[in-house]
Amino acid sequence: MDTPKNSPCHLQVIDWGDTDYADAFERQKAMVDQRRADTICDTLIFTEHKPVYTLGLRKGAEQHLIWSEAVCAEQGISVHRSNRGGDITYHGPGQIVGYPIISLQARRDLHAYLRDLEAVVINALAQFGLETDRREGKTGIWLGERKICAIGVAVRSWVTYHGFALNVSPNMQHFNGIVPCGITDGTVTSMELELGQSIDLDTVKSALAVEFQKVFENTPRTNG
Repeated sequence: MDTPKNSPCHLQVIDWGDTDYADAFERQKAMVDQRRADTICDTLIFTEHKPVYTLGLRKGAEQHLIWSEAVCAEQGISVHRSNRGGDITYHGPGQIVGYPIISLQARRDLHAYLRDLEAVVINALAQFGLETDRREGKTGIWLGERKICAIGVAVRSWVTYHGFALNVSPNMQHFNGIVPCGITDGTVTSMELELGQSIDLDTVKSALAVEFQKVFENTPRTNG
């Protein structure tokens, strides 16, 4: 529902459920336009994508696709180019993808936004007993040299889209088809692997939403 300009605007959290990556990308762009027009509030979207490799804007990202087109098709994994930052990554069932559609007009600081986004994931994972952190010179959230969450964002007219992908219980074999995020000195992991038990995705989403609201709730409204 559209929100009249100058009215109180609180962060919205939406769960799209299972989505195709290309369709979700188009839906994101539509919401970016709405946020630029100030007809919706800041929004955090959750989704799980059908298996897909996405290539970011980093130079040479396509060289980190290991599996051939035929093998990808055999595994049921599509390949898409994306306009987010970063290298190649995998999305699939069991991975929580978070797409924040929020206005940065009030502060216009992309680096501060990234640090806040990282803090959301770090604080949420701490609720499950996982002590994660940033890694010098690397993007995402790590446990030592094991990456548990990828981050790649884009901004248009100071409205954010794309976001983070947290490995809860994805098919880890699918990461074998790429050099995940171009990592050559580390590996990828998941909450399930680290904790040695199955994890309820809705419980993780709730933790992420709470931490996100702590950081981003009541962001000042601005036009465009």
